[in-house]
Amino acid sequence: MSGVLAGKVAVITGSGRRGGLGEAIAVRLAREGASIVLSDIGSSRDQATPESMIGASAEMQAIAHDIAALGVQVSSQICDVRRWDEVDSLAEHAVAAHGGLDIWVNNAGIGYIMKPLMEVSPEDWGAVIDVNLTGAFYGLRAAAARMIAQGRDGRRGGRIINIASQAAKSGFPCAQAYTASKHGLVGLARSAAIELGAHGITVNNVCPNHVTTGLGAWQNAYFAERQGKSVDQYLADMAARIPMGRPGLATDTANAVAFLCHPASGYITAESMNVSGGEEPH
Repeated sequence: MSGVLAGKVAVITGSGRRGGLGEAIAVRLAREGASIVLSDIGSSRDQATPESMIGASAEMQAIAHDIAALGVQVSSQICDVRRWDEVDSLAEHAVAAHGGLDIWVNNAGIGYIMKPLMEVSPEDWGAVIDVNLTGAFYGLRAAAARMIAQGRDGRRGGRIINIASQAAKSGFPCAQAYTASKHGLVGLARSAAIELGAHGITVNNVCPNHVTTGLGAWQNAYFAERQGKSVDQYLADMAARIPMGRPGLATDTANAVAFLCHPASGYITAESMNVSGGEEPH
């Protein structure tokens, strides 16, 4: 397939749910010609990963089938990003099955453990940090190792992109661990970019505001109830404070990722780019 990313191989974690950011990113990169590796946890492993909030194996396979119809090579692999061995195996799968690794998108995240501060347990905190921040570090580390190795025979470089959040820039109630984990991605990208720049590898964050994915719908219901509003009123109030007049779409985030993978963005690194319709200006 032709396209600006033809010949590139992209791994997207947390890409096994219909309507999710991961699926949108995978489809967008595939439309640019990239070979795609989908990844998700596949099934519940513990209380922190309920079946209703994860990408199941069958759902991931269905997404892979649709992406293959776009004319690109696609594969999938189960991966719990809390496990270094599984993340490292995912990176190795990309190289073995597709011949290399050029793009790694840390998209897997927990955004459904939301509680008032005094109700957050140590287990709640650990679960969110383990996936959102430690999992992103594992992905960055595994991807960078392959990208550096590829660069020894010609400077191939690579793109590592973390899906952060508006919560990487501002605080929100009932989201202490989530906000802390996303703020942590800003520091991770800034630090890693300094070391990896010499290898032609860029490291950036994309920071979307609210997007009504399956997870986003749960968040709408949760915060609407806490504020004593209907979901419709909650969404109307949200839209009213966004200069562009609407919440984000999954395609908005996917377009930003595609831009950061484009050859024209090769001098952009260590950045945390807002995709918020003007809601988050810093």
